[in-house]
Amino acid sequence: MSKQLPLVPVESLCCSPLMRQPLTEDQSVELARVFKALADPVRLRLLSLIASHAGGEACVCDLTDAFDLTGPTISHHLKVLREAGIIDGERRGTWVYYRVLPTALQTLSTVLMAPDQAEPVTA
Repeated sequence: MSKQLPLVPVESLCCSPLMRQPLTEDQSVELARVFKALADPVRLRLLSLIASHAGGEACVCDLTDAFDLTGPTISHHLKVLREAGIIDGERRGTWVYYRVLPTALQTLSTVLMAPDQAEPVTA
């Protein structure tokens, strides 16, 4: 089950929340959790593999071969990304297919943009 970032709606942002106004405590906690999930090299690589895979989604069977890690370790990293609301997965038979949640990445990138780079984002 994915959790969406409880930030200001992406479509209403005109400039970075970090530059426009201080983040609330809840926003800071949630953003830190998401950035912590991305701060691991394996998870960052998994995200890249999923995002760049043909069709925008990748089977877990395609991901495990790219690492010198056990299946349970890969599953743990995917679970962390899923719980952070960065990816979502769908079971199809015995395999799970993962895809990146674009709204999560849009929200993160919008938070980090300098005010002169920020443009209204449409959903």
